Amino acid sequence: MEELLYGKNPVLEALRAKRPINKLLVARGSNQGFLKEIVALSKEHNILLQYVEKKQLDLMTGGEVHQGILAYTAAKKYDDWEDIYQEAEDKGEAPLFIILDGVEDPHNLGAILRTADAAGVHCVIIPKHRSVPLTSGVAKASAGAIEYVPVARVTNLAQTIEQLKKKGCWIVGADESAGKTCFATDLTGPAAVVMGGESKGLGELVKKKCDLLVAIPMKGHVNSLNVSVAASVIIYEIIRQRG
Repeated sequence: MEELLYGKNPVLEALRAKRPINKLLVARGSNQGFLKEIVALSKEHNILLQYVEKKQLDLMTGGEVHQGILAYTAAKKYDDWEDIYQEAEDKGEAPLFIILDGVEDPHNLGAILRTADAAGVHCVIIPKHRSVPLTSGVAKASAGAIEYVPVARVTNLAQTIEQLKKKGCWIVGADESAGKTCFATDLTGPAAVVMGGESKGLGELVKKKCDLLVAIPMKGHVNSLNVSVAASVIIYEIIRQRG
């Protein structure tokens, strides 16, 4: 199954990470400097490169900003979270995971992957149902971070949470009604931060599976943050506590 990957950062990072790419399309007349590196890497990796009219890329991307470059690539493979967990422990690192319960907006998932890469999160876990998968839109929103952050896709979040608990991982749910804030909670040990979806937040079953719930203090008139912003706040508080 092929994915369409487009835009400067997603395509460049895919090439640098040696992700399998079947073909590259470049808009005729494009003179952006970054295209020189893309062309050079395509030759280095023996990737077919074809020049086409810009309107063809406009049509293929549905009017999205493609910056004159599009790649046909195999969809990114999902990772095994248990392998990632073991690798972190073998390195002497406290595992740090993000679990997404029903995040359906590709821009939010992409933004969370970008934060995960910057903060050194070991793995992001998403469910197979009622959640956006790894698409070209997610790749675009992640600005290339999708190439470097392991993503696991599981059938049953509640079951996965129980398995994480058995490994000694604390399950930290983000919930606006929680009695304690993330800043007043010890988050230094192995942790999986669970973020709810855009409309409903954490599901009741997943919420019950959490070891503790934390909130982000809100002093304005809006009672919640965008899920990608909230994830960033909590993840960086964990990084701060870990020193």
